[in-house]
Amino acid sequence: MAVQVNAEKLKHAEQIFFNMYPDGFEADEMKAIAKKHKVEKMRQFVETQFNEAAFENTDQLFEDYVKLIARSSLVSVFEKAKFRDAAKVMSAVEKDMMVKGMKAFLYGNQAAGFEMQIEVLERYKLAKWPILTVLGLYQFPAVEVLVKPTTVKGILKYFEVTDIQYTSKPTYAFYSQYRELVNAIKALAHPMLMVDNAAFCGFLMMTMTL
Repeated sequence: MAVQVNAEKLKHAEQIFFNMYPDGFEADEMKAIAKKHKVEKMRQFVETQFNEAAFENTDQLFEDYVKLIARSSLVSVFEKAKFRDAAKVMSAVEKDMMVKGMKAFLYGNQAAGFEMQIEVLERYKLAKWPILTVLGLYQFPAVEVLVKPTTVKGILKYFEVTDIQYTSKPTYAFYSQYRELVNAIKALAHPMLMVDNAAFCGFLMMTMTL
């Protein structure tokens, strides 16, 4: 899909942002937000515990995934609680499928890995976008994206995107389209904004309503 980006809208958002924060993400206020979300600590945890070799130990990997969801500020308190309860009663087969799905998403067939995780999470009514996308964002922050409904709908509306339709039911097709859109927008952005996708989408959310 060839992504069309409204460059004028992007420049308008940039102007607003740099008027407020001339130093961009190096501004003290921006660093404070990153610290609040424990960005570096979470990334280090994921890099260490979710490297490809770590997936040989299914039980440990799943336990670390439960910790990840519990610790991440990007997942709502309600979803954390529901996932914690579901994780306690998941069968060994379901845990194994979740782990295989995560490994495939990070290091193999992304589409298949995404669908494997959905299959398990749907049984517990937990196939939620943040739960499905937060791991990828922490592991590959320059490429992968977090799908948060409010953010996604805001970006699609602001940039007048009509050929990508958001759906609350997660699908890999939408994920890949949205990721392509975010990375296409970022590629046109000011060099100071070409950081990780979480911060970049945060910048868009801060400026789109102003």
